[in-house]
Amino acid sequence: MKKTLRNIGIIAHVDAGKTTVTERILFYTGKIHKTGEVHDGTTSTDFSPEERKRGITIYSAATTVFWKDQQINVIDTPGHIDFNIEVKRSLRVLDGAVVVFDAVAGVEPQSETNWRLADQYEVPRIALINKMDRTGADYWRTIDMIKERLGAIALPLHLPLGSEGFDGLIDVLTQKAYRWQDGLIDEIPVPEACIVKMKQCRQQVIEALAEVDDELMGLYLEGHALDFDTVKQALHRATVNNHVVPVLCGSAYKKQGVELLLDAIVDYLPAPEERVHSTELKQAPLAALAFKTVNDKHGALTFVRVYKGQLTPGMSLYNSTLDKRERISNIYEMHADKREALSIAPAGAIVALAGLKHTSTGHTLCLAQSPITLESIDAPRPVIAYAIEAERNTDQSALAKGLQAMVSEDPSLSVRQDEQTGQMILSGMGELQLEVALNKLRDEFKVEVNVGKPKVAFRETITAAKDIVYRYKKQDGGPGQFAQMQLKFEPTERDSGIAFVDNIVGGSIPKEFIPAIEKGIRQAAQAGLQGHEVVDFKVTLEDGSYHEQDSSAIAFEKAAVLAFRELLKTVGTALLEPIMSVEVMTPNDYVGDCIGDLNRRRGIILQQQVRRNAVVINAHVPLAQMFGYIGQLRALSSGRASYTMQFSHYALT
Repeated sequence: MKKTLRNIGIIAHVDAGKTTVTERILFYTGKIHKTGEVHDGTTSTDFSPEERKRGITIYSAATTVFWKDQQINVIDTPGHIDFNIEVKRSLRVLDGAVVVFDAVAGVEPQSETNWRLADQYEVPRIALINKMDRTGADYWRTIDMIKERLGAIALPLHLPLGSEGFDGLIDVLTQKAYRWQDGLIDEIPVPEACIVKMKQCRQQVIEALAEVDDELMGLYLEGHALDFDTVKQALHRATVNNHVVPVLCGSAYKKQGVELLLDAIVDYLPAPEERVHSTELKQAPLAALAFKTVNDKHGALTFVRVYKGQLTPGMSLYNSTLDKRERISNIYEMHADKREALSIAPAGAIVALAGLKHTSTGHTLCLAQSPITLESIDAPRPVIAYAIEAERNTDQSALAKGLQAMVSEDPSLSVRQDEQTGQMILSGMGELQLEVALNKLRDEFKVEVNVGKPKVAFRETITAAKDIVYRYKKQDGGPGQFAQMQLKFEPTERDSGIAFVDNIVGGSIPKEFIPAIEKGIRQAAQAGLQGHEVVDFKVTLEDGSYHEQDSSAIAFEKAAVLAFRELLKTVGTALLEPIMSVEVMTPNDYVGDCIGDLNRRRGIILQQQVRRNAVVINAHVPLAQMFGYIGQLRALSSGRASYTMQFSHYALT
């Protein structure tokens, strides 16, 4: 079978140049005829008003291009940590990724986070060291950081040229050199001074490949001449199997190196049929995974990856996650916010479906007669919240509709009503994400809102094991309600969530009532003694009893809620707070002041690293202490220091 399709994502830390890389890919493949720029707000994939105003990617955007008779489906993803759910759900359905690194900054915090996500989903990668034209760019230092920080076997396929800045490159496998003039590539003779270095680098790549590829190892030991095609095939196998990471360099802004990147995508990243899937999936006649939903001016769209079979307009589907029937009205190939109708979506395709009523992120679509459920997509837990209310009472309905639509689109957002104040609580991953959500309420749903001060999303947890026997009986003239259960609650390790274990034997509680008990406990855990979600415990249902006439699922659910509340009153709870991983980059003159300030914020300094003329401080700091930090940091450093922050873990206060 000819491998003619690639599904890839462009991922990186914010400002490493992902969207510019994507824009240049569109240009060189003929998808667009004039390149836009991020700073002008004119790029194709950053099409929302918020993205263009802020100059950052907020929403992942899909497009399709063609290069050397190969179709490449590209998803441009955000780099800011607040929008990491977009990276996570994109990597879940992609077959390969281009990881973009800033040649000056090297491996940055969000680069690491995205790399770990790619590890989690076993996504093969190519590394592009971008911004080689900038002062301070260091190709080899960035490669060393990829090896040390990310644990990758990074194989440099390019040697940068230029004694004072980036002036072209040598491809060590083809042993050809290139320069660019006004965006046009020219092949030039390999400079005499670089020939030895080029051959050494090529030999090092071959030796590293031989260690992970048995076929190449055999040829190498037998002394065969290893031509470009032989090495290319070995590098493809090693990349697809996640043994190595090919490393390229260039400057997307200056239109340098994009053609070679496209060649590498085709040569080294896998086609859909090369990815290993479960036996269950191989046996299914049809399987697709929904990974994103959007609501635009044309209506709701559900983005799906087709793993087996094919989809056609008018087709009936089964949502195995929800046990719901669905019907496709239209299928679209997307180019950012533009759509092109398709008559068929074959296996391997990434498309948008119109007409689905129930399907959301992480749901599986299949045939009712051959059900299958694929691995879902878990959203990160929110760590910050705003209390919000509509300015006008007449906007309450519009506010509820807008919040429901946004939570449907972005699973890392959540909305609940505070039991004590009655206020709506909007929670998310950071201040920027919530600010964007509030702007969306105003701009798209025309709802003006009053917003309270940001609050930290604390958690609660139990600290001691306890057996609870709870009997629920209610008789008020009508049908009675009865449920009795014996539950054992135990604290578990941090970030383990809630585990429910059914140990009922002999039918002391009918099986049809047991899901209601778990539902009741999870519902009750939404609000603990101090008003926060209760997490990190295991509950075991050990025994119970029921009444033939008076017992029901509702009665057992209610009993579980009350039993949980009795547990909390008995054992109490401890408060957990979100701890952030903070990286501060500062000139050496201000290191002491920055460390002192972090210590005052209850921070724990993890390490300090010297990077050229700056010092990088890594620390763990409680989120509650980080509000307003940027203003203080600027004051401490005369505006010369910067920082990044992302969620690390929860810890006892």
